[in-house]
Amino acid sequence: MESELFQKLGISLGLGLLVGLQRQHEKSELAGIRTFPLFTLFGSVAALLSQSIGGWVLAAGLLSVATLVAIANILKRKNPHFDPGLTTEAAALLMFVVGAYVILGDGTVAIAIGATTAVLLHLKETLHRIVERIGEKDLKAIMQFVVILLIILPILPNETYGPYDVLNPHNIWLMVVLIVGISLLGYFAYKIFGGRAGTILGGILGGLISSTATTVSYARRSKDSNTSTSLAATVIFIATFVSVARIITEVAVVAPDTASVVLPPLATLLILMLIVGLITYLFSKKVHDTMPEQGNPAQFKAALVFGAVYALVILATAFAKDQLGNKGLFIVAIISGLTDVDAITLSTARLMNIGNLDMQNGWKVILVAALSNLVFKGVLVGVLGNSKVFARVGVLFGIVLIGGLLVLWLWPAEFNLSAFLS
Repeated sequence: MESELFQKLGISLGLGLLVGLQRQHEKSELAGIRTFPLFTLFGSVAALLSQSIGGWVLAAGLLSVATLVAIANILKRKNPHFDPGLTTEAAALLMFVVGAYVILGDGTVAIAIGATTAVLLHLKETLHRIVERIGEKDLKAIMQFVVILLIILPILPNETYGPYDVLNPHNIWLMVVLIVGISLLGYFAYKIFGGRAGTILGGILGGLISSTATTVSYARRSKDSNTSTSLAATVIFIATFVSVARIITEVAVVAPDTASVVLPPLATLLILMLIVGLITYLFSKKVHDTMPEQGNPAQFKAALVFGAVYALVILATAFAKDQLGNKGLFIVAIISGLTDVDAITLSTARLMNIGNLDMQNGWKVILVAALSNLVFKGVLVGVLGNSKVFARVGVLFGIVLIGGLLVLWLWPAEFNLSAFLS
């Protein structure tokens, strides 16, 4: 018991030293390497006393720290170089509470909070630079995502409605959050690295935000003599590669229990694309271009459209399975994959997760949708791009299409990665 107590006090001391070290390095006038450990230990001791005396001890301790901080802040104002910021003051109050939580709560959570506090304090200049680079459109994207995640999602009912009892508003919107979140990650990566992101990074960001939009953009630009044919084809292929990686990620997140059966054949296609992409990049001219301006992926209209498409795919999948059996799912996969492979991927993963679709057919449906999407992008390049880009992309996509069909045809039935490794 004593050893466990001393371990907790050691954690409290260590967290205080960590934050105090950072504040001392920044030459804080209020508290530094000695004061912050005293705050956390004070919180821990107050928490220990509260267990036998009462919770008022903690309240009194927090009030005492707040009073000390207030007095120090008043005295600090006499300095002609007074900094009106309250960061150190807020950190002091938080670290007192962290010290108390080490005793009364989960030590792992306390460590995470203390370490996060130290990192946030240390990243002051970096965070300020990021905020300075955020424009009105970027701030709007953040706020819209907050509304999508923290306002709309919690109020949606978590129960099923409609035909076949498959429409769950909460689950549908959760998939919207997942897709918008992935796209928003790519969007802000684009904002950080800028338009001149380079060929590989341009393709990766395009695949994260929207591989279809990237395909359309570079196909159109290929008709401009200033845009390299090899560049356009390479970026389109990398973006498509990332879109397949997105599919694998979505399945792993939505239906992790199916990973050992579903992910190996999909990963095989991804590895083939990686090999083809590396060869293409190594033999192409090292040309760099400015990445086209990316739109806000967190727009409510786009979110609502995806939610509606996802709901329709769920209904179509349930109808096809009921009327046509598993063969009907492949028809839905081909049609849905033409425009939005995320919707059919997520709906199929959901069916597998609840046991309404066996995993062997599930991964095949997802792969068919991915290949359908590949064909659709190839057609877009043929319609919108020049003949040289279409020929290059056609060869690359053709290799992947043949490889995907071979996986569908030759993949061993009942393959399970877990059983294979064991």
